[in-house]
Amino acid sequence: MRSLTEQDIRTSFVNCSKGEAKRLATPRELDELPWDHLDFLGWRDPGAPDRSYLVTERDGTLVGVTLRFPSSRRGFLHRSMCSLCLTTHPGGGVSLMTARKAGPAGREGNSVGLYMCTDLACSLYVRGKKVPGGGSRLEESLTVAQQIARTTDNLSAFLDKLYE
Repeated sequence: MRSLTEQDIRTSFVNCSKGEAKRLATPRELDELPWDHLDFLGWRDPGAPDRSYLVTERDGTLVGVTLRFPSSRRGFLHRSMCSLCLTTHPGGGVSLMTARKAGPAGREGNSVGLYMCTDLACSLYVRGKKVPGGGSRLEESLTVAQQIARTTDNLSAFLDKLYE
């Protein structure tokens, strides 16, 4: 992924108003992020524990999505798998992230959801740059490049649902 500025991020959101995009918390120290290892930029809102954001490139255009997830109180022995990168996590390491749909459907309250890594670090898990605490990655016969392609395809399918 190419490096982004705060302005790039704020103007990319498709499922919130311009005012909401102007007020949301963006990641600090954007110039220190491992852009070469990211397929999308994802972060949690430090001021709103039930809110996170995702920005990715889609057909040459930046697409930003606001996501919400319930606070979970799962036990450490409970494991869940991320639908994007197929990493398993114990406890609350995977959450059902919901996004308001883009356009009129979103204004009517329609949304879509997907189980994702709560920290949105899927790109780093797939590349082995980050290890899930107490979780694991399945042993796969796919190459890392194929796993990256699958992750981005899964994200693209989720984004397609925002526009349906």
